[in-house]
Amino acid sequence: MIRYALQCEAAHAFDSWFRDSDAFDAQVAAGQLNCPICGSHSIVKQIMAPAVAVHDQEPQPVVAPGSKDHEIRAILRAFRQHLEANAENVGAEFADEARKIHYGEKDERAIYGVTSPDEARALGEEGIEVLPVPVLPDDLN
Repeated sequence: MIRYALQCEAAHAFDSWFRDSDAFDAQVAAGQLNCPICGSHSIVKQIMAPAVAVHDQEPQPVVAPGSKDHEIRAILRAFRQHLEANAENVGAEFADEARKIHYGEKDERAIYGVTSPDEARALGEEGIEVLPVPVLPDDLN
């Protein structure tokens, strides 16, 4: 079995397992592959790093294509892609920038970045709405 990182023509990223590379090619040629987000049949492989086995870690559970977990991961991945395409990454300055926007010191705009759990809690206590965006295990590779 081989897992490929795939992408549709709308730049939705997802992954799927195949018996071998010939199985992938055959399914693409037959129009059997489609994007789980938009349904597009125009699918290409993305560049992937080789998987390296690490024996001192517990194995991660496999998420079967078509399962509810797979569907949820696809939705979360689409949400993250939408956020990255439509908001400004302010990085570690997230809490400061969110406060400046909230208190009218900067123009209102969509932002994302990183902050500590304590700082996120403090923002909430100030009435500044924040939403943690989950990082999927596959996104860390």
